[in-house]
Formats: sequence, C-alpha cells, structure tokens
Amino acid sequence: MPEHSRRNVLKSGGAAAAAVMAPLPDGPRPVTAPHQVRQAAQPKAVTDLTLEVNGERHRLEGVEARVTLLDALRERAGLTGAKKGCDRGECGACTVLADGRRIKACLTLAVMQDGRSITTVEGLARGERLHPVQEAFIRRDAFQCGICTPGQIMSAVACIEEGHTGSEDEIREWMSGNLCRCSCYPNIVDAVADAAKAVR
Repeated sequence: MPEHSRRNVLKSGGAAAAAVMAPLPDGPRPVTAPHQVRQAAQPKAVTDLTLEVNGERHRLEGVEARVTLLDALRERAGLTGAKKGCDRGECGACTVLADGRRIKACLTLAVMQDGRSITTVEGLARGERLHPVQEAFIRRDAFQCGICTPGQIMSAVACIEEGHTGSEDEIREWMSGNLCRCSCYPNIVDAVADAAKAVR
C-alpha cells in the first residue's frame, strides 16, 4: 500500500493537473477574450419593417430579430393597450388580432407580422362609439383591475366572429386562453353573450 506522504500527494496532484491541462486530440481550442464574448452577446438590428396596426402603417427601423410583436407595439409604436402579463403566452393579456385571427403578441416575433393587418384594443372603437364587446364589458362590469381586460376583449371579439357563442360552456371553452386574476369569469361570459346578440 503506497505511503501517503506529502511528496506523493503533491506528485499525484501535479500529474492530475497536467492531464487536465493537456490539449485535446484535435488540437488546442482557441481562447475567446472577454471583450469578444461581450460583443458576440449583443444582438444586432437586422431589419426595418412595416406593421399595419388599426388601419395605420407604422414604419419601424432597426428592429432586432428577437423583438416580440408585443414589445414592438408597446415600445416602438406607442400602443400600450395590449398588456405584458406573464410574457410566456399563459395569461392572454397581450391578445391581438392578426389578419382577423387572435394571437398572443408576446409569443410572436414582430418580423413575422411584417405586412399583416394587426388590430389591438385601441382599434375597436369608432371615434366615440365603442365596439359592442367594449360596451358589454362595461355594462356587465366584466373587469376589476383591468390588466387582463384588453386581451379578454380581443379574444371575445374573435370568439364572436368565429361563432363560438352558442352556450355559456362554449364561451368558457373558447375564452379559456385568457386568465383573470380577479375571477370576473361569470361577468365576462355574460358580456360575451350580450355582445354576441348585439353583433347579430
């Protein structure tokens, strides 16, 4: 049995360190300087794009590929109606319509919507005249804190246009992608049912 002397321990430690530091079979790997790492981590602006939102064209210059439609709407186009709730597509507060279909703006990239027609909650009213869904939400008191309300309203508009308002259960099913932390669900269902009758 080998003797555990200081000399033996130092020898074995040195041999282990040399083995770790030895170059790999395909040759030494280049060492990246810290300033190169920081530079590589900085995303570059990749494109200019045009978003048609609520009937108006918004020219956005130097948009990075990673920018979501939600951030482009809020931070670049100045349209803050769509809310940033979970930022993971779970709450639906950012729901907008793209070519008439509801999407969650936090889950789609702005560059993917170039040239499409986007409708946000700001685009529903006609001057001072509210959309029937907006009127129904007010009449039925279908909100409390209001954070989820823009997304709920946009989903309700789509739900009605898609023809999914045949019953309360059907409305609940097709509105289930939008969460309300204040638990106004019964009032929301009533508002969607009322608006569906008004639209017909």
